[in-house]
Amino acid sequence: MALPRTISVIGAGQMGIGIALVASLRARIPKVLLYDQNPAQITKGLEFMDKLLAKDVSKGRISEEDAKATRERIISINSSSAKDEYDWARELGERGTEMVIEAASERVSIKEGIFRALARNLSNDAVLASNTSSISITKLAGAAVDGLGKNVSRASEEGKSCAGRVVGVHFFNPVPVMKLCEVIPGLQTSEATLERAKAFAAACGKEVTTSKDVPGFVSNALLMPFLNEAIMCLESGTATRDDIDKTLRLGMGHPMGPLQLADFIGLDTCLAIQETLYEGTRDSKYRPSILLGRMVDAGWLGKKSGKGFYDY
Repeated sequence: MALPRTISVIGAGQMGIGIALVASLRARIPKVLLYDQNPAQITKGLEFMDKLLAKDVSKGRISEEDAKATRERIISINSSSAKDEYDWARELGERGTEMVIEAASERVSIKEGIFRALARNLSNDAVLASNTSSISITKLAGAAVDGLGKNVSRASEEGKSCAGRVVGVHFFNPVPVMKLCEVIPGLQTSEATLERAKAFAAACGKEVTTSKDVPGFVSNALLMPFLNEAIMCLESGTATRDDIDKTLRLGMGHPMGPLQLADFIGLDTCLAIQETLYEGTRDSKYRPSILLGRMVDAGWLGKKSGKGFYDY
């Protein structure tokens, strides 16, 4: 299956930068457009990417020519001159985007707004993919249809065609290292869209699994309750931080303990996913730990903020 010649990545955080990197370096997509509403985030993200590429060159994993070509294929989209809230999406459409991967904050309202803008401004055959780790793809597909205007219903042929272009492509952090991509079709996702998403993920060097569109999909429906339970053990005084993590490392063979892993993921991200699981199922087993919520309120988000269960 032919890969897209131009893709767009929405969000220049750690996930978005990682996706842009593998799309350029591994899949060798000729044009990788990178957009973030905060221009400073794009600068910061690209600086981090340069460090990753330099490290790969120093270790002999890639040549300097490969590193240079990888960066040249990535084009940042400047939002500072945007005339309105949809100007960035129009530019992505005008530049011929054939597939977009949204990697914005894990909030339903933010993602729905992005998908409304994308559906309104990209070509009718562009794949609209989300890197969400827990939010319903079916819901995002509905939002995409809403972006076409009040005259297009979700059940109309035009609405079903638009929703059929939406799919989940859940990469894992750090994207250049982790070997998996979880692909999630919504109820409306067409078979052609699903196959295009799988082909893209495979071209990025990933093994591909498929999950139904349920809260958390396979990965986080299993992982997040495990992390949440570890936090509850700490909260209740069952064991210390170090003993909880040591138990899972040495007793279960995990590469890192659950509290350290939560720090690496980001405690705000863990909380957002756990809340999605709880709200989507109304099952009390998914209730977020009170301690997790308090730490997020305090701004102790883990490794990215310098403090979480550990200090960094």
